[in-house]
Amino acid sequence: MLLAGDIGGTKSRLAVFADGGNPRESLAEEILPSGDFGGIEPLIGEFLKGRALTPERVCLAVAGPVAAGRALLTNLPWVADAEQIRRAFGFRSVTLLNDLAATARAVPLLKPAELHRLSAGEPVAEGTIALIAPGTGLGEAFLTWDGARYREHATEGGHADFAPGNALEMELLRELGRESDHVSYETICSGPGLGRLYRFLRGRGAEEEPAGIVARLAEAADPAPIIVEAALADASPLCSRTVRLFASILGAEAGNLALKTLATGGIYLGGGIAPRIIPFLEEGLFLAAFRRKGPMADLLLRMPVHAILEPRAALIGAADRGLADG
Repeated sequence: MLLAGDIGGTKSRLAVFADGGNPRESLAEEILPSGDFGGIEPLIGEFLKGRALTPERVCLAVAGPVAAGRALLTNLPWVADAEQIRRAFGFRSVTLLNDLAATARAVPLLKPAELHRLSAGEPVAEGTIALIAPGTGLGEAFLTWDGARYREHATEGGHADFAPGNALEMELLRELGRESDHVSYETICSGPGLGRLYRFLRGRGAEEEPAGIVARLAEAADPAPIIVEAALADASPLCSRTVRLFASILGAEAGNLALKTLATGGIYLGGGIAPRIIPFLEEGLFLAAFRRKGPMADLLLRMPVHAILEPRAALIGAADRGLADG
C-alpha cells in the first residue's frame, strides 16, 4: 500500500491507496489540522493510529521547496526529511515533492465537473500548462509535455517581487514596504494577504464599514474567511473592494506566470481561495489584468483559464506520483 499526503500550512490530508489502484480512490482518508502537530512524523502517527493499514511506501506533497529529499516548509516551522520519516516508521521508501507540483500533476486527471471555466481560449495540444494557487501562501508550478506524458515542475514564483499595475497598487506597495523589506505576490495573493489588503483599503477611509464586520474581524485569528464571506453576501462594500483588488492582482501575476512558461495549454487556479471567489473572478477584473500584457495580450487571450474545484487535487497528484514510482 501507498501512503500519500498533502501537507499544507493550515491543514493536511492523508490517505492510503492500494498498489496498482486509482489515485482518486483511497482505502482510508482524513484531514488533520497541521498546527496541532509538531512535525510530519506526529501527523503520520496520528493518522495511522488505530488503522489496520500497513503502507510500505510514502509520497508526500509538501508546501515548500524540496531538495535532496528534504524540505523546509514555507508556512510551518517544520523540516520534512524523507530519510527521517522512513526510519521513524520503517517504510520501504519515502518521496517528497512540492505541493504545487503535485497539484499540477493532477490537472490532466481532473474531470470537467471538477473545473470552472473562466475563459475558453484556444488550447494547444500538448502545450505547457501553468498553475497558480492562492491559499496559506501563493504557489506556482507548471507542466511540460515530454513526448509521452506531462511532467510536473515546481517553482517558488509566488515569492517574486510584487509589481504594481496602477497608482492604487503603487500606494499599496509603499504601505506594505513600510512593514517589510520584501513585498512579494504571496504577501498579497494569499489568505494573510487578504487581511493586508483589507487593512490597507480601510486605512484609506474610502468606505464606512458595518460595525458587525469590524467586530468579527477584530476577534478573528484569520480574517480571510470573514472578508470573503462578507464580500460574497454583499454585506460590506469594503470587503467586496478587497476581494476585487485581490482578484485583479492575482490576474496580473497569473498572466506573468503564463508568459514565463508560455502556457498555451492553459492556466489553472488552485488553492483554497480561488474556488470561493469565482463570482469575483468572473466580473472581468481578473481576466483584464491577466491579459494586460501589451503586445502579448492576444497570446493571453488564446490561453484557456480554469479554476480547480476539486479540493483533493494535491493528494491525487501525490498518489499518482507514488503509484507510478512503485
